[in-house]
Amino acid sequence: DLGMEKSAIPSEKSEETGIIATLKSIDWRYQLWMIGVTVTDNTFLYLLFYFIFSVLGNYNYFFFAAHLIDVAVGVPALRIILQAITYNGKELVLTVGLLSIVCYIYTVLAFNFFREFYVAEGEEGEDPDQKCHDMFTCFVFHLYQGVRAGGGIGDVIEPPDGADNEFVRIFFDISFFLFIIVILLAIIQGFIIDAFGALRDQLQGVEDELSNNCFICGIGKDYLDGIPHGFDIHVQKEHNLANYLFFLMYLINKDENDYTGQETYVWNMYQERCWDFFPAGDCFRKQYESELGGGGG
Repeated sequence: DLGMEKSAIPSEKSEETGIIATLKSIDWRYQLWMIGVTVTDNTFLYLLFYFIFSVLGNYNYFFFAAHLIDVAVGVPALRIILQAITYNGKELVLTVGLLSIVCYIYTVLAFNFFREFYVAEGEEGEDPDQKCHDMFTCFVFHLYQGVRAGGGIGDVIEPPDGADNEFVRIFFDISFFLFIIVILLAIIQGFIIDAFGALRDQLQGVEDELSNNCFICGIGKDYLDGIPHGFDIHVQKEHNLANYLFFLMYLINKDENDYTGQETYVWNMYQERCWDFFPAGDCFRKQYESELGGGGG
């Protein structure tokens, strides 16, 4: 891993033998770090979820249905939809909490002043259906039925026609519809839609950046296509990202005493997480043109 320090690599040379010597030779701090990185990795967690449902599917075929999520995970365009739900996760949770609080306030009002509208006539021989006979039942009814109803709680309870508190009940229904259905649910939908747009723009921006500029030096495709070999040869041969990664891995696994001067320079900068050794804004072609310009002057 490129985030690993050289001191974290266990030493391969040990004169001691036996189980105790083996245990001493293990860098436990590094192993704990690796475990922490592994168990918090999204790919690992997804594969663990996949494996658990594979085992449970042997007892009930129902669990195999969860494997269909792999279609959305495997396709980048569909993966954005899943990420949009968790992109503003904190804001979504807080908004849902606010929705529950507002819904509870309406539950208290309904339980104390409008309980008679929550009683539906039962069929012959059956007791009336009381949807708000206690606070818990009343709250669950508002949260489940009222929030899902397109017109709010007024769509799922008895109408206030002819009641003494008819106008108060109308205000109750309309305010529930405005605060919960129109405002809070719209905010939740807005979070998801905005996150989807932001992730899509971010992905498109990365693709445009990589397709129009060299990742190593940042020089644009327009300039590189105007010189011999062009942009494609430049990013594949001259400034191939894989070559830089291989070189860093080579330095991580090489003994510091065997470094050359250039390797020592790059390693010291890497240890400080300084990336000035990358030729930002420069390449052999630009250096050659500078030399020609200097010679001509």
